[in-house]
Amino acid sequence: MMNTQLTLASMIEHTERYLPKKEVVSRTLAGTRTFTYQEIVRRTRALASALENLGVEKGDRIGTFAWNHHRHLEAYFAVPSMGAVLHTINIRLSEEHIAYIINHAEDKVLLIDEDLLPLIEKVKDQLKTVEAFVVMTDEDRLPESTLEPLYSYETLLEKADETYQFASDIDENDPAGICYTSGTTGKPKGVVYSHRGIYLHSMAMGLADAGGLSESDVVMSVVPMFHANAWGLPFAATWFGSTQVLPGPNMTPKILAEMIEEQKVTMTAGVPTIWLGLLKELEQGRYNTSSLRRVLCGGAAAPKGMIKTFETKYGIPFIHAYGMTETTPLVTLSRLKSYQSDLSEEDRLELRSKQGMVVPGLEVKVVNENGEAKADGDDMGELLIRGPWIADSYYNDDRSDEAFRDGWLHTGDVVTMDEEGTIKIVDRTKDLIKSGGEWISSVDLENALMAHESVFEAAVVAIPHPKWQERPIACIVRKEGEEHNVSKQDIMDFLTPQFAKWWLPDEVVFIAEIPKTSVGKFLKTALRDQVKSQVMQE
Repeated sequence: MMNTQLTLASMIEHTERYLPKKEVVSRTLAGTRTFTYQEIVRRTRALASALENLGVEKGDRIGTFAWNHHRHLEAYFAVPSMGAVLHTINIRLSEEHIAYIINHAEDKVLLIDEDLLPLIEKVKDQLKTVEAFVVMTDEDRLPESTLEPLYSYETLLEKADETYQFASDIDENDPAGICYTSGTTGKPKGVVYSHRGIYLHSMAMGLADAGGLSESDVVMSVVPMFHANAWGLPFAATWFGSTQVLPGPNMTPKILAEMIEEQKVTMTAGVPTIWLGLLKELEQGRYNTSSLRRVLCGGAAAPKGMIKTFETKYGIPFIHAYGMTETTPLVTLSRLKSYQSDLSEEDRLELRSKQGMVVPGLEVKVVNENGEAKADGDDMGELLIRGPWIADSYYNDDRSDEAFRDGWLHTGDVVTMDEEGTIKIVDRTKDLIKSGGEWISSVDLENALMAHESVFEAAVVAIPHPKWQERPIACIVRKEGEEHNVSKQDIMDFLTPQFAKWWLPDEVVFIAEIPKTSVGKFLKTALRDQVKSQVMQE
């Protein structure tokens, strides 16, 4: 067989040659614009040329600090296709962590959205390697800024070569991108993605029983492009020629609902908190969402009640997925096998609420103190993963040995696997609650709580107990207008038939908001401290 290189340049050149008329719909601060892929590729070549004119060489890291829009998409391909490394920076990290990862990655150039300039200005004196700042703006003028030297993205493109030839000496194992974990415990950790890994991951996104992405899709990436490559959707959608809808800055559930209706979106992806917000918007307004043929949900466990509402009330197929920054990120998807269609509606929903089966191309196993866990749906253990788009270390980080051992990624996620290979996330190892020598899953309790008709969000954390070691505490955010309609006793009465007595929370705490990480997951470290002090005061 021919030994051809699997590179991002070959992916976008395929789009340029065979799918130039397909479109990208991009929302920026100035409004919504539509580009053909022919225009996008031409601008991508110009961006690569412009970066070369700024002195960027093979292997240099280029940081992006931006929302989901066409310029960010151009950087996704321009930077790796010239041999440099794309570093997507999480705009929601603390100032300390933003400065840390820019310095740790040794970014040479930063591409920054105009409305995000103030965040970089706050840390500019801490940046050690950045030689140029490029502002991505719709305005003709350069904005006032303390960053220097500051260049206009559009001006650089106007002066660059639209016929720039992408690098021909890229090896498929060369780095294409780097993302950092969200750093909820300690400093963020860098994960480097190779051209080969992204290429193969993109192919997996197109498999019918995986992401099922195709040319005919209209894809809206709600998951941020600064987090885990927006789950790889921009790469795969561009390669396959899917129409892309990029929702831009400060998106709200209303904006998402409107774009789904106006652009006839067929596929979208995001974390559960996004879909809880969209459900709330759908209940309040009248939107036509009939074009949607699937919603991908990952990043945290999706409540069964939410899945059921999407599918039965709005007719929107809802697909549970699982992955990590370290896994590019797709690992599992929850799809019923053909012979499982005869199951009862409740059993089908139970299966769909799990994280599902590993996608072709990867291997997984579940291990505990007894060795490999039984595939019986009950025996718990840590999930281990390996495969061609799974990282094998963290970038220049001595914490690599904790997660990467014996050729496997040790995820820190506690799971069960049944005889069909269906994986269910029980908890993070650090979030499992150990009470009287037995384990309690905070995820199972949270899913049950969020099925209550008056509950908007719920999180369960452990607090120390003098006799039982730890006990669960339920933290509830009530839906608007339900503040006086549901009490602590109502919540306990709802949970009691569903769980053993010793699983039931010792306390139910109503709060205004659950703290979240930079990517929308529940921030249990902060919640634990908040609840501990609140319970002690009471």
